[in-house]
Amino acid sequence: MSVITALTAQNTLEVRDILALDASFVQSQLVSVFSDIRPQAIKTGMLANETLIRTVLDFLIQQATDIPWVVDPVLVATSGARLLAAGGESQLRLLCARATVVTPNLPEAAVLADSPEPVSEKEVYTLGISLSTRYPHPFWLLKGGHASWERHTVTNWLFQGGKLLQRWVYPRLSLPRPPHGTGCTLASAIAARLAHGDSPIMASLTALDFVHQALLKSDLSLGKGATVLNPCPLPCATS
Repeated sequence: MSVITALTAQNTLEVRDILALDASFVQSQLVSVFSDIRPQAIKTGMLANETLIRTVLDFLIQQATDIPWVVDPVLVATSGARLLAAGGESQLRLLCARATVVTPNLPEAAVLADSPEPVSEKEVYTLGISLSTRYPHPFWLLKGGHASWERHTVTNWLFQGGKLLQRWVYPRLSLPRPPHGTGCTLASAIAARLAHGDSPIMASLTALDFVHQALLKSDLSLGKGATVLNPCPLPCATS
C-alpha cells in the first residue's frame, strides 16, 4: 500500500520538477490505508518538506507505534536535485529518532549529525557513534556508496546505541554509469524483511544482498543517464 507525498518529473538524467502534495491529502491517504489494510512494516522515502514530515510523523505516533518503521532520509537525488525543502531537517531528525532502521548515505548522515561529510572510515565510525548516541533507538545503516576512499569495495556500517554492530563489505561493481534508486530499493527491501519477522540486523543484510544482485543484473541499455536496478534479480520459486 502506498501513500504518495510528492510527484516528480524525472528520468535517468535529471529531476526536472517536483510537486509536493497537500498535507491534508496525505493525511487522507494514511487514514484510508490504515482503515483497510494495516501494514506490517512502513518505509518512508521522499517527504519533500517540513509540513509533510510532521503530518506523517504525527500519524505514525498515533497509529503505528507497534509497527517497525524504516526511514530513508531522502535529501538530495543522485542527479544533485534537492528533494527536501530547506528547513525540513529538524523534522526529519524527529522522524529518524523514532524509526526502527534509518538508512542514510554518508552525505545524509553528515547533515543529520550536523557534521562534515566523512573522508575516511575512521570518520565514518565517529559519525555513526555520534548519530547513534544522539538518537539511540534506531538501527543506523550508513551506506558507503559515496565513500571516495574506497575504489574497489563498498562498506556499509550498522550502528545502534553508540556502538558499531556490523560491518558489511561488498565488491564495488564496475558500472558504466552510477546507479539510481539503490537507496529506495534498499529501504524497501529492509521493510519487506521486517514485515516477514526478520530482526533489523538480518533484514539489513538480506536487503544489502538483494540490492547487490539488483545492480549485478541491471539492464545497461535502459536510459541515457544513471544505471537502473533490476527489481527482480533473484529467480522466482517454482512449485
